[in-house]
Amino acid sequence: MKLYRTTQGLFVEQNGRFFPLAATGLDELLSSATLPDTLSRALTGESASSLSGSPLPIVQNQEVWAAGVTYYRSRNARIEESKDAGGGDFYDRVYLAQRPELFFKSTGSRALGAGAPVRIRRDATWSVPEPELTLVINSAGAIVGYTVGNDMSSRDIEGENPLYLPQAKVYDGSCAVGPCILFSPEPLPATTAIRLEIQRAGKTAFEESTTLASLKRDPKELVEYLYRELSFPHGALLMTGTGIVPGDDFTLQQGDVIRISIDGIGTLENTVG
Repeated sequence: MKLYRTTQGLFVEQNGRFFPLAATGLDELLSSATLPDTLSRALTGESASSLSGSPLPIVQNQEVWAAGVTYYRSRNARIEESKDAGGGDFYDRVYLAQRPELFFKSTGSRALGAGAPVRIRRDATWSVPEPELTLVINSAGAIVGYTVGNDMSSRDIEGENPLYLPQAKVYDGSCAVGPCILFSPEPLPATTAIRLEIQRAGKTAFEESTTLASLKRDPKELVEYLYRELSFPHGALLMTGTGIVPGDDFTLQQGDVIRISIDGIGTLENTVG
């Protein structure tokens, strides 16, 4: 089942029907030990064939974190972009290391939802979206669901010096998640496809896909490291890295439409504002 958040509250969707959820918000749901029962009870109430209200980001007070260099394609891109700065070896090492790269991406209040405008930094010359399966984790550190994430990145800033990573990754309009949360007690299959399409002036400027089979890190391993010395009373979201990186000759422009689709979850669409 899927969960949507709108100005009219939370709604559970199953088989094309939408059921209102009796909960104050995501903070309550992700800190509750009875989440499955709460979702199941909602399916016994009255339903509608469409959502009511305007969409809201599927995040409240959850922090959004991200993992880096979890796909071989990402490893190669990071090495290439930072070779002149002498940082390429760092990315090869972290790809092979036991400890993953984890970094803070966004507060819940800064994260954007489907339809909201994402941004490119004004002081960047090479900006790309990074399509990522995003884990929804409860306060106890258990993966309870999945959503679609866009980790907007300034590749020229990160490539200039690895220590500039926070500036390349964390700025206003750099994080989008949605359009919903897929709640599933089982891990997503390795065949799950992730697709990125970027449209410019009504035409496809870039298109590529990958699958979770190329994800080197086990999602549970990433969560274990994130929660090892941090507590999240309202739960957290964790982007799991990207296996799709546009070529060196591509950079986003204002007005570009970014569509990220993940099998079983849906499509996150944002325009570069």
